[in-house]
Amino acid sequence: MNKNLLSTETTTLWDYPKQNYGIKSHGNNKYPGVTPAFVIWNLIQRYTSEKDLVIDPMCGSGTTIDVCKEENRRVLGFDIVPYRDDIIPADARKLPVDNNIADFIFIDSPYSNNIKYNDHPANIGNISCENPQFFIELEKVAKELFRILKPTKYIAWLIGDQAKNKKFTPVGFKLYNILDKFFTPVDIICVTRHNQRSNTPIWHDRAKKYNFYLRGFKYLLIMKKE
Repeated sequence: MNKNLLSTETTTLWDYPKQNYGIKSHGNNKYPGVTPAFVIWNLIQRYTSEKDLVIDPMCGSGTTIDVCKEENRRVLGFDIVPYRDDIIPADARKLPVDNNIADFIFIDSPYSNNIKYNDHPANIGNISCENPQFFIELEKVAKELFRILKPTKYIAWLIGDQAKNKKFTPVGFKLYNILDKFFTPVDIICVTRHNQRSNTPIWHDRAKKYNFYLRGFKYLLIMKKE
């Protein structure tokens, strides 16, 4: 996929069959739960200018860093267990930066304990979304992101729902209600999911046989700090 062939998204449905674009890599497409690079590209085109500071508090394999450097944005990427040297070790609930410093924040957080990222005892991704504590921890993250974001600036949070063992947990709705305590809602984008492990013929057959739905999208919640 070549970014020069696409313009900034104008609808609330974003569909990227591949994780990367262009020749250079943006993050590692083998990393568990990796973010589609074009999601970040579109967001910074719309909500930032050159030299603005973008912060990703759960940076994963560094996709946000790579996209921002390519687009001439300053960037800080944090993770509780850094994947590479240019990611700063930090907990998203307590970031080592000043108040009101970020021009834009992007976060692609765990939405349950469905993916094994690491064994760090404080990793939110080791808590099931069926446990109320999961959302207590996400609210701590939201409060911290409100602290570091400049007034009138934007945050975008990518997250999915969980359907497991015939139990549905509306993670996106629950997170929306948390963010609504701190920020002003701007819009909700649906980002199509392509590469999840359940996107196989056997899982599609099971979904029809046992009457359940496979996850087809993630929420991209866009909010503003007034």
